[in-house]
Amino acid sequence: MKRFMLSALGAAAAVAVTASAAVAASPTMETVKKRGQLICGVNTGLAGFSAPDDKGVWKGFDVDYCRAMSAAVLGNPDKVTYKPLTGKTRFPALQSGEIDILSRNTTWTFKRDVNLGFEFVGVTYYDGQGFITRKDLGVKSAKELNDASVCIQTGTTTELNLADFFRTNKMKFKSVVVEDATEARQAYAANRCDVYTTDRSGLAAQRSVLKDPDAHVILPEIISKEPLGPVVRHGDNVWGDIARWVRNALIVAEELGVTQANVDQMKGSDNPEIKRLLGTEGDFGSMLGLSKDWAYNVIKSVGNYSEIYERHIGPKTAIGLDRGVNNLWTNGGIIYAAPFR
Repeated sequence: MKRFMLSALGAAAAVAVTASAAVAASPTMETVKKRGQLICGVNTGLAGFSAPDDKGVWKGFDVDYCRAMSAAVLGNPDKVTYKPLTGKTRFPALQSGEIDILSRNTTWTFKRDVNLGFEFVGVTYYDGQGFITRKDLGVKSAKELNDASVCIQTGTTTELNLADFFRTNKMKFKSVVVEDATEARQAYAANRCDVYTTDRSGLAAQRSVLKDPDAHVILPEIISKEPLGPVVRHGDNVWGDIARWVRNALIVAEELGVTQANVDQMKGSDNPEIKRLLGTEGDFGSMLGLSKDWAYNVIKSVGNYSEIYERHIGPKTAIGLDRGVNNLWTNGGIIYAAPFR
């Protein structure tokens, strides 16, 4: 029995040493801390998700995730350098180390996850590809778009989805290829194409900044699955864990009713999971190489998932997106996070 206990203690010590070594071996986190800045890849400009305001300050749903990462790792949400990237340039920038993390309406696919050597840390927005067109064209369905000219961004999943949809429905189309969301909107607004296709959230964002939003309609068809979320490089598991659990913390905070306004009060909660989330019980931060109050810093800085959603893209904003499937699993949606346990 004594020999068994010694072996068990030795195994536990070995696990502890291994875990400690894993935390210490995060080159991305070490680089970020040494630099004092997180470099976050974002869209070149997509209203509600990532775009600079009239003072040049980046704001949006995806931008707040960058700020949450900065709050978790550096204790300050504003230590972020934003790198605007197109559909073409986003992946080379991540592969080369030009950015630390990509938070730019990027779809989780097999090839991107496996072949390109990336790690998707979770879905922050469930989307699907759609079409927007001018009301005066009289089109009611995407199945009426035979021979239409379609504005489409290069280097995106939308190109393949578009081709598949038209081929399946035995229709033809003419591509008007553009580099980024801004160019796509400008081309569509200038009547260079009959239809613009991208994720439906992107269509809502683009319609909100057109000269006369009510003159345009998003067609009812959803032609693809587009699970969108942050991306990191393969090979730095601790950095991936940090990115994943920042996402989870935002969602769990909403589940538990922890908000930007009440997070200080919630530190005194008797709920064990709230205690673990906010760092008043256990030492979950050390497992990631972070401070005990890393999740508190995140919520205090940007709020919970619902607050970010409603602030930037919810029904009361110009984007006007209902939660729908992006509701919590407890409210009929599919947004879900692993527990803090």
